Amino acid sequence: MKEQRSPLDEVFGNSPGKGFGPFVSVAYVAVLIGALWFGAVYFWVFCRIEPGPGEFAVLIHKTGKALPPGQVLATAPNEQGISLEVLPEGRYFKNPYSWAWEIKKTTDIPAGKLGVLTRLYGENLPDGQIVATEGTKGIVAEVLRPGKYRINPYAYHVELFDATQIRAGYAGTVTSLVGEDLFSKEIPAESRNTYLAPKGFKGVQPEILDPGTYYLNPYTVTVAEVNLQSQRFEMSGEDAINFLTVDGFIVHVEGTIEYALIPQKVAQLTHRVGDMEDIIKKIIMPLARGFSRIEGSKNPAKNYITGLTRQQFQNNLETHLRSHCLSSGVAVRSVLIRNITPPDEIASVIREREIAVQDARKIEQQILQAKSQAELARQEMLAEQNKEKVEAETVRLRAVIGARQDQEVRLISARQQLEVARLETAAAEAQADAILLQAEAERKVIELANEANANVIAGQIQAFGSGMNFARYELYQKIGPRVQSILAGDDESGLGGLFKPFLPNK
Repeated sequence: MKEQRSPLDEVFGNSPGKGFGPFVSVAYVAVLIGALWFGAVYFWVFCRIEPGPGEFAVLIHKTGKALPPGQVLATAPNEQGISLEVLPEGRYFKNPYSWAWEIKKTTDIPAGKLGVLTRLYGENLPDGQIVATEGTKGIVAEVLRPGKYRINPYAYHVELFDATQIRAGYAGTVTSLVGEDLFSKEIPAESRNTYLAPKGFKGVQPEILDPGTYYLNPYTVTVAEVNLQSQRFEMSGEDAINFLTVDGFIVHVEGTIEYALIPQKVAQLTHRVGDMEDIIKKIIMPLARGFSRIEGSKNPAKNYITGLTRQQFQNNLETHLRSHCLSSGVAVRSVLIRNITPPDEIASVIREREIAVQDARKIEQQILQAKSQAELARQEMLAEQNKEKVEAETVRLRAVIGARQDQEVRLISARQQLEVARLETAAAEAQADAILLQAEAERKVIELANEANANVIAGQIQAFGSGMNFARYELYQKIGPRVQSILAGDDESGLGGLFKPFLPNK
């Protein structure tokens, strides 16, 4: 039977029954390596997700269960659509058949700003509610502080606002835009009739914000900055006070009122009254005008030109404003009345009299000044005399002190010279005694030496038998060496040559 050959045998030239041969094995390996290389390239290029610094990846699930109507995000793993969770910076691999992705930039909230999130997925909010709760769409109450955030743009919308800055010397009154309604029927009437809203209710909150930076959601609260520093209101022009005196004259009063708001009551005060201008018009000025009209009508017009009535009017007005404004939340610091102008009908007469009185006082002051100058001149002359007397006394005392010092110096010098003379005399006497003692000692030494020599000579005389023998011995002793030298001379012509024949031969 003839063996059948496969088409591959024909192509590769193999003999029947021997397979594809070595060439087919190499082809298999090449195809396998190519498939692996293609798979690696496909996996690296088409499956790799690598968000860089400041980026993140939004995943889109292509397969799975379709989303319900109105739902925009896939919250379950088996749902088809945009995933809520995002991938941060790093390297990830996803199957492009099942997944798609988009690289987005991180949301950067700069310093001094805040971010308000609006949730784009979930259930619709109930009517009248603006802040989203768990699982509902709408504005998120919690804000984003300065920093970087990975916000899914399909899940949230970010809106930037300025942070609330409360300057030094100011306070912030907070009005809550969310919460229970104070005018709801469920709330008792005694709780509704208040200017401030408790925590959790809409309205002005009793707590105020101290100076600083606050990150508050502008959709939930509003903040009004109120000045707590001392303010000055000038009562002049249209704001001046006019009142009738007891005798029917109109008095015009101008001054300055310094006041400040009490921090503990600033929220209720601004909500009940209004801004600074309203506080002046509704609290301070009505009290000042009312008191001035009542108090001013108790005195005649002339009392407001001179005298203590002006100062008393100012003090009473300040006391009245302090006591009545304090309960409203305004602390009056001081009231200064600069000018009280009475009618010209009486002002001129009283002014002339006042000028005459002032002139008389001026003359009296001049007289007193002249007396003071005369007394001053007398005191200056006395002072000059005392000065000269003191200088003369000083010169005298200096002369006396100088003479006494010179006398003391001379006495000390004389005493020193006397002591020196005494010491020199004692030294001379001691030196003389030493010389005498030394002379006496030398005399005794000489005497003893002579006595010893005499004793020696006496012993020698006695030994020689007589003094003549001893004298001869001494003579021989003295001239013997000299005679020997004369006789021992080599010169025969000399004196020694005479005795040479008598000398023994050597």
